[in-house]
Amino acid sequence: MVGSTFPFAFGIINLFEEKTMIWDNNEDIRLEYCGTSKRAIQHVLDACRQERRPYVVITQKELGDQCYLGKSAEIEQTTKETKLSAILVPVTMLEEEVYKAEICTYLARKTGAHLILLRANDYGSKAKRNIQRIITHIQTISERTGETISYEEQVAKGDSFSIHKELQNYPSEHQLVLLTASREYGLDDWLFGPPEQYVIRHSNVPVMLINPRADLFSLCD
Repeated sequence: MVGSTFPFAFGIINLFEEKTMIWDNNEDIRLEYCGTSKRAIQHVLDACRQERRPYVVITQKELGDQCYLGKSAEIEQTTKETKLSAILVPVTMLEEEVYKAEICTYLARKTGAHLILLRANDYGSKAKRNIQRIITHIQTISERTGETISYEEQVAKGDSFSIHKELQNYPSEHQLVLLTASREYGLDDWLFGPPEQYVIRHSNVPVMLINPRADLFSLCD
Protein backbone atom coordinates (compact mmCIF):
# COMPACT_ATOMS: atom_id res chain seq x y z
CA MET A 1 0.00 0.00 0.00
CA VAL A 2 2.62 2.49 -1.14
CA GLY A 3 1.91 6.20 -1.21
CA SER A 4 -1.25 6.19 0.93
CA THR A 5 -0.11 9.31 2.70
CA PHE A 6 -3.44 10.71 3.91
CA PRO A 7 -4.21 8.50 6.94
CA PHE A 8 -0.85 8.86 8.62
CA ALA A 9 -0.18 12.39 7.47
CA PHE A 10 -2.38 13.29 10.43
CA GLY A 11 -0.19 11.16 12.64
CA ILE A 12 3.05 12.80 11.60
CA ILE A 13 1.63 16.30 11.79
CA ASN A 14 0.24 15.65 15.25
CA LEU A 15 3.49 14.04 16.25
CA PHE A 16 5.00 17.49 15.96
CA GLU A 17 1.92 19.15 17.50
CA GLU A 18 1.94 22.82 16.50
CA LYS A 19 5.10 22.52 14.43
CA THR A 20 3.13 21.58 11.33
CA MET A 21 4.74 23.96 8.88
CA ILE A 22 7.41 21.47 7.88
CA TRP A 23 4.75 19.02 6.77
CA ASP A 24 2.46 21.40 4.88
CA ASN A 25 0.97 19.64 1.87
CA ASN A 26 3.66 16.95 2.20
CA GLU A 27 5.92 19.18 0.10
CA ASP A 28 8.95 19.12 2.37
CA ILE A 29 8.87 15.54 3.57
CA ARG A 30 7.40 12.49 1.87
CA LEU A 31 5.31 10.08 3.92
CA GLU A 32 5.03 6.38 3.15
CA TYR A 33 3.06 3.66 4.88
CA CYS A 34 3.67 -0.06 4.33
CA GLY A 35 3.33 -3.49 5.86
CA THR A 36 6.09 -5.18 7.83
CA SER A 37 7.30 -7.73 5.29
CA LYS A 38 10.71 -7.33 3.66
CA ARG A 39 9.06 -7.13 0.27
CA ALA A 40 6.65 -4.37 1.28
CA ILE A 41 9.38 -2.29 2.90
CA GLN A 42 11.77 -2.73 -0.01
CA HIS A 43 9.03 -1.69 -2.42
CA VAL A 44 8.76 1.63 -0.57
CA LEU A 45 12.54 2.06 -0.46
CA ASP A 46 12.80 1.43 -4.20
CA ALA A 47 10.03 3.95 -4.86
CA CYS A 48 11.87 6.60 -2.86
CA ARG A 49 15.43 6.09 -4.10
CA GLN A 50 15.34 9.19 -6.30
CA GLU A 51 13.72 11.44 -3.70
CA ARG A 52 15.44 14.73 -2.97
CA ARG A 53 13.23 15.19 0.10
CA PRO A 54 13.56 13.31 3.38
CA TYR A 55 10.96 10.55 3.62
CA VAL A 56 9.36 8.90 6.61
CA VAL A 57 8.43 5.22 6.51
CA ILE A 58 5.80 4.01 8.97
CA THR A 59 4.83 0.37 9.22
CA GLN A 60 1.57 -1.20 10.27
CA LYS A 61 3.21 -2.27 13.53
CA GLU A 62 3.53 1.35 14.64
CA LEU A 63 0.01 2.53 13.87
CA GLY A 64 -2.01 -0.64 14.35
CA ASP A 65 -4.51 -2.59 12.30
CA GLN A 66 -6.85 0.39 11.93
CA CYS A 67 -4.53 1.69 9.19
CA TYR A 68 -5.70 -1.02 6.85
CA LEU A 69 -9.29 -0.15 7.65
CA GLY A 70 -8.73 3.45 6.65
CA LYS A 71 -9.98 4.86 9.94
CA SER A 72 -7.99 8.06 9.79
CA ALA A 73 -9.83 9.53 12.79
CA GLU A 74 -8.63 6.66 14.98
CA ILE A 75 -5.10 7.04 13.68
CA GLU A 76 -5.21 10.75 14.43
CA GLN A 77 -6.38 10.10 17.96
CA THR A 78 -3.77 7.39 18.46
CA THR A 79 -0.85 9.53 17.38
CA LYS A 80 -1.95 12.92 18.66
CA GLU A 81 -0.70 12.11 22.15
CA THR A 82 2.75 11.14 20.89
CA LYS A 83 5.26 13.93 21.41
CA LEU A 84 8.59 14.09 19.65
CA SER A 85 11.03 14.62 22.48
CA ALA A 86 14.08 12.78 21.14
CA ILE A 87 15.53 11.73 17.77
CA LEU A 88 18.05 8.92 17.44
CA VAL A 89 20.72 9.75 14.84
CA PRO A 90 23.20 6.91 14.20
CA VAL A 91 26.43 8.08 12.56
CA THR A 92 28.74 5.71 10.69
CA MET A 93 32.01 6.12 8.78
CA LEU A 94 30.29 6.78 5.43
CA GLU A 95 30.90 10.30 4.15
CA GLU A 96 27.23 10.82 3.28
CA GLU A 97 26.33 10.68 6.99
CA VAL A 98 27.07 14.40 7.22
CA TYR A 99 23.91 15.02 5.17
CA LYS A 100 22.05 14.34 8.42
CA ALA A 101 23.43 17.52 9.98
CA GLU A 102 21.00 19.94 8.36
CA ILE A 103 17.98 17.66 8.74
CA CYS A 104 18.45 16.76 12.41
CA THR A 105 19.28 20.36 13.32
CA TYR A 106 16.15 21.60 11.56
CA LEU A 107 13.93 19.03 13.26
CA ALA A 108 15.42 19.81 16.67
CA ARG A 109 14.81 23.53 16.18
CA LYS A 110 11.23 23.06 15.04
CA THR A 111 10.17 20.51 17.62
CA GLY A 112 12.51 21.07 20.56
CA ALA A 113 13.56 17.42 20.32
CA HIS A 114 16.78 16.24 21.95
CA LEU A 115 19.26 14.76 19.46
CA ILE A 116 20.95 11.49 20.40
CA LEU A 117 24.00 11.26 18.12
CA LEU A 118 25.02 7.60 18.21
CA ARG A 119 28.53 7.12 16.84
CA ALA A 120 29.58 3.78 15.41
CA ASN A 121 32.33 2.11 17.43
CA ASP A 122 34.94 1.90 14.67
CA TYR A 123 38.69 1.51 14.91
CA GLY A 124 39.20 4.27 12.35
CA SER A 125 38.47 7.97 12.70
CA LYS A 126 35.90 8.51 9.92
CA ALA A 127 32.83 8.11 12.15
CA LYS A 128 34.40 10.48 14.69
CA ARG A 129 35.02 13.07 11.98
CA ASN A 130 31.47 12.73 10.69
CA ILE A 131 29.88 13.22 14.08
CA GLN A 132 32.13 16.18 14.80
CA ARG A 133 31.01 17.81 11.54
CA ILE A 134 27.38 17.29 12.58
CA ILE A 135 28.06 18.77 16.01
CA THR A 136 29.85 21.73 14.44
CA HIS A 137 26.80 22.39 12.26
CA ILE A 138 24.48 22.18 15.27
CA GLN A 139 26.63 24.62 17.22
CA THR A 140 26.93 27.01 14.28
CA ILE A 141 23.16 27.16 13.76
CA SER A 142 22.60 27.53 17.49
CA GLU A 143 25.00 30.48 17.69
CA ARG A 144 23.57 32.07 14.56
CA THR A 145 19.93 31.82 15.66
CA GLY A 146 20.39 32.20 19.39
CA GLU A 147 18.39 29.00 19.90
CA THR A 148 19.39 26.22 22.28
CA ILE A 149 19.64 22.90 20.45
CA SER A 150 19.86 19.97 22.83
CA TYR A 151 22.12 17.08 21.81
CA GLU A 152 24.44 14.45 23.19
CA GLU A 153 27.00 12.07 21.72
CA GLN A 154 26.90 8.39 22.60
CA VAL A 155 29.01 5.48 21.36
CA ALA A 156 27.38 2.34 19.99
CA LYS A 157 28.51 -1.19 20.74
CA GLY A 158 28.65 -2.09 17.06
CA ASP A 159 30.76 -0.69 14.24
CA SER A 160 29.55 0.97 11.05
CA PHE A 161 28.58 -2.39 9.56
CA SER A 162 26.50 -3.61 12.50
CA ILE A 163 25.19 -0.52 14.27
CA HIS A 164 21.81 -0.84 12.54
CA LYS A 165 21.13 -4.09 14.38
CA GLU A 166 21.18 -2.49 17.82
CA LEU A 167 18.86 0.41 17.06
CA GLN A 168 15.66 -1.53 17.74
CA ASN A 169 16.61 -2.14 21.37
CA TYR A 170 18.60 0.99 22.00
CA PRO A 171 17.84 2.20 25.54
CA SER A 172 16.59 5.70 24.85
CA GLU A 173 13.16 7.33 24.77
CA HIS A 174 13.27 8.41 21.14
CA GLN A 175 10.28 8.68 18.82
CA LEU A 176 12.10 8.91 15.47
CA VAL A 177 15.19 7.38 13.87
CA LEU A 178 17.10 9.32 11.20
CA LEU A 179 19.00 7.23 8.64
CA THR A 180 20.91 7.77 5.43
CA ALA A 181 19.73 5.38 2.72
CA SER A 182 22.28 3.13 1.03
CA ARG A 183 24.06 4.80 -1.89
CA GLU A 184 24.45 1.50 -3.74
CA TYR A 185 23.37 -2.07 -3.04
CA GLY A 186 26.05 -4.72 -2.65
CA LEU A 187 25.60 -8.47 -2.92
CA ASP A 188 24.61 -8.81 0.76
CA ASP A 189 22.01 -6.07 0.32
CA TRP A 190 20.43 -7.86 -2.64
CA LEU A 191 20.41 -11.17 -0.78
CA PHE A 192 19.39 -10.04 2.71
CA GLY A 193 18.18 -6.47 2.26
CA PRO A 194 19.95 -3.16 2.95
CA PRO A 195 20.49 -1.96 6.55
CA GLU A 196 17.63 0.55 6.34
CA GLN A 197 15.20 -2.24 5.48
CA TYR A 198 16.24 -4.10 8.64
CA VAL A 199 15.82 -0.98 10.79
CA ILE A 200 12.37 -0.18 9.41
CA ARG A 201 11.19 -3.75 9.82
CA HIS A 202 12.27 -4.00 13.45
CA SER A 203 11.68 -0.43 14.59
CA ASN A 204 8.85 0.50 16.92
CA VAL A 205 9.00 4.15 15.83
CA PRO A 206 8.87 5.90 12.45
CA VAL A 207 12.10 5.99 10.45
CA MET A 208 13.12 9.05 8.45
CA LEU A 209 15.54 8.52 5.57
CA ILE A 210 17.53 10.83 3.36
CA ASN A 211 19.10 9.77 0.10
CA PRO A 212 22.87 10.30 -0.27
CA ARG A 213 22.80 12.97 -2.95
CA ALA A 214 24.30 16.44 -3.04
CA ASP A 215 21.15 18.09 -4.44
CA LEU A 216 18.88 17.38 -1.47
CA PHE A 217 16.17 19.94 -0.80
CA SER A 218 17.03 22.29 2.03
CA LEU A 219 14.46 22.64 4.79
CA CYS A 220 14.13 26.36 5.42
CA ASP A 221 12.17 28.52 7.83
